[in-house]
Amino acid sequence: MGENLNWTKSNREGKLKMRLAYRGIFIVFFLSFVLGLTGCQQEGTAEKAGQKVDQAAESAGQKVEKAGEAVVENVEKAGEYLDDSAITAKIKAEILSDPLLKVSQISVTTTNGVVRLSGTVDSQQSIDRAMEIARSVKDVKSVENSLVR
Repeated sequence: MGENLNWTKSNREGKLKMRLAYRGIFIVFFLSFVLGLTGCQQEGTAEKAGQKVDQAAESAGQKVEKAGEAVVENVEKAGEYLDDSAITAKIKAEILSDPLLKVSQISVTTTNGVVRLSGTVDSQQSIDRAMEIARSVKDVKSVENSLVR
């Protein structure tokens, strides 16, 4: 399951990057064309028109680069959210399948790989078992215990 999630995430990232690249190329060519025409209509040398085209292309390239960085950052945030959701789901499933814990009222939340267990259990043994389950799940950075007896 984790491999499919990673493949899907990287596939989406690749598609987003490709769309962004095509969009950026289109913007650069469009701006170059428009500014080239504008430069040719004005009185002046062809050199000035060329400089304007170069400046427009450079400016557009910088804007595309910034937009690309923003897209990558948002994709990474979305990936972290999906990872946290998968961690939470795995821990909840293991708690529900555990004979000692299945009757307990345990809430599981995950943020950036940090798992928080809260709720009421009937024994210290149940607390220890819930902590053990949470720590055993892949990509868990730490576990915060707010369970009470």
